[in-house]
Amino acid sequence: MPTTTTRRGFMARTAAIGAGAIAAPAIFHEGFLGAASPNEKIITGHIGVGGMGSSHLNNFKESCGAICDVDRSHLERAAKNVGRYVPLHKDFRALLDQRDIDAVFIATPDHWHGVMAILACEAGKDVYVQKPASVTIEEGRKMVQAAQRCGRVMQVGSQGRSTPAAFKACQYIRNGMLGKVKEVNCWHYPNPEGGFKPDSEPPPQLDWDLWLGPCRYVPYNEDRVHFNFRWFLDFGGGQIRDRGAHVMSVAMWCMDSDSKGPVTVEATGTAPKKGIWDCPVDMLVKYEFKDPDWVLYWRQPGEPHGGAGFGARYLGEKDTLIVTGGDGGCGTEDKAKEYEPPSDGVHPYKSPGHEQDFMNCIRTRQKPIMTIEAGHAVGTLCILANISYMLGRKLQWDSANESVVGDAEANRLLSRPNRSPWHI
Repeated sequence: MPTTTTRRGFMARTAAIGAGAIAAPAIFHEGFLGAASPNEKIITGHIGVGGMGSSHLNNFKESCGAICDVDRSHLERAAKNVGRYVPLHKDFRALLDQRDIDAVFIATPDHWHGVMAILACEAGKDVYVQKPASVTIEEGRKMVQAAQRCGRVMQVGSQGRSTPAAFKACQYIRNGMLGKVKEVNCWHYPNPEGGFKPDSEPPPQLDWDLWLGPCRYVPYNEDRVHFNFRWFLDFGGGQIRDRGAHVMSVAMWCMDSDSKGPVTVEATGTAPKKGIWDCPVDMLVKYEFKDPDWVLYWRQPGEPHGGAGFGARYLGEKDTLIVTGGDGGCGTEDKAKEYEPPSDGVHPYKSPGHEQDFMNCIRTRQKPIMTIEAGHAVGTLCILANISYMLGRKLQWDSANESVVGDAEANRLLSRPNRSPWHI
C-alpha cells in the first residue's frame, strides 16, 4: 500500500498549492520501482459517483476503500450499493489523505478533473480520470507534468480504445488497408437548447460552493448542475468535449497521431437562441495536420453512418472505413473485424478492457492505452475548437509550444484563473 503524509501535512500541502506552489515531494507506493505482487489487492477511492462514477463503483465494490461526492444523495446511494462500511467524504482531500487508498477514479464534472488529478498524483495515488482530461490546455499540461513528476499511472476515460472494434479498425488502418488516409469525418447529433429554470437556493443535500470548486461563482440553478453542466462552455463545453473526446480519441489512435497536433483549427457554429445553455447547437470544425498531411472534421450533426448517432468515416486513397460510436459502444465494418495483419505488420497494443488495463498498469507500472499525454492531446483538439468558435476565427496552432501563433487573445483563453484555493 502507498505511504502518504498525515492529514495535517496533506492539508498544508493543499494550502501551498492554493498559494501557487506546486513543487511538492513525490510520494510513491511500493509498486513504483518494481511491479507489485499480482495478488496484492488494489484499494480504490471513488470521487464523483453520480453518473459514470457509479458505473466505476459498481465494478469495484469489493476493492472500494472510500467514496466522495458533494451531493449527499449520491453518497447515500453509493454507500447502499457497496453494501458495507466505507468512509464517506464530501471533500475529496479527505479521501486522498487515506493511507490505504492506492488509486482513485475521478468522475466529477470536467472543471474538477485537473485539480483533483494533480493533487491525487501528489498524494501518491494512481489516477483514472474521466474524459475530457481538462477544461483548459494549461490545466492538461500540468496534469501531464504531475503524472510524470510523481511517477503515477494516469488513464483517461476515453474507453473506445479498449473496445475490440476500435482495435480491429486501428489494426486495419495502420496496416495500410485503406491506403493513405487523407480525411477523417466525425459526426455527432447537435447540442440541445435549454436551461429555462430560474436561479434558486441549492438543495440542502448539495454543497454548491464545493460543486463549483475552481470555477467562477455563479448562482445555483437546477439546469446548471449535475449532467446539465455539459451544456455550458465554462463547465462542459458541449458534445465536442464529451463525445468528441471519445470519437477523436479513436481517430488519433487509428491515425497514429497522439504526438502530432494540428497546425490549424477552424470552427463555426450556431449559438442557441433561448435558455441559459451556451454551447453552439450545430458545429463544424476543421483540423489540418502536416507530415503526414490529413484533415480531421468534427461535423455536428454531420452525415450519420451505420445507424449510429456518432462515429467517424475514414477516407483513404484505396478504400473507406466506418467506425461507429467511439466510447464503450464502438463498432466497425466486417472487413476490419475479419482482417489479420501479417507477422511483420503493425500490431497495436490490445487493451484487456479500459478499467482492467488501468489495474494491470498499476501493478506493472507500464503505460495504459489512454495515457494522460494522449488524453491531453485529444482534449486540446476539443478546447481549441471551442476557442475558435468563440473568437470566430481560424487558429494557427504551434503544438510544440502549445500556443496560438500571433494571437494574444486566443492564447489568453488557453488558461483561466481558478477560484481560491484551487490554483494549479
